[in-house]
Amino acid sequence: MSTLKRIWRHYSTGRWHVRQRIPASTQRAVEQAVRDCERLHSGEIRVAIEATLPMPAILAGLSARERAVEVFSQLRIWDTEQRNGVLIYLLYADRAVEIVADRGVSGERVAQHEWDTVCRAMQAEFRAGHFEPGLLAGVQGVADVLARHTPGVRSGRNELPDAPILL
Repeated sequence: MSTLKRIWRHYSTGRWHVRQRIPASTQRAVEQAVRDCERLHSGEIRVAIEATLPMPAILAGLSARERAVEVFSQLRIWDTEQRNGVLIYLLYADRAVEIVADRGVSGERVAQHEWDTVCRAMQAEFRAGHFEPGLLAGVQGVADVLARHTPGVRSGRNELPDAPILL
């Protein structure tokens, strides 16, 4: 995407776009899905949705991936006891989805192509205008990956909030 096109998309996108596509009912459905899916594995899932990036970040060429890593850190997803936190990040203006996993569920344990498959499934739903199904598919997809790679049951302690955060 060209820089000018990206600037325009971020400039012309507002938080109201996100609230329109992802209303409170969808946010509650995602929260419930995270809660239900976390019962299937020992991992922690967090969903963050950001409408746009600030103009200086766009001009500096900050990618959705780089921003997702920043958000992962800011939300302290790395601060789980078993280092098993996973962030599903949606940058609405770029229509970009990124998954960032802590070291307990990344690298040698889970191949990047597994996370990429979940991202592509979400993006396909979003392109079709299906935001709630896309988010729910993302949560379920991450849960499926975690269930395969993080054996064990939840300790009972929920270390990260289940509700999605709108940045």
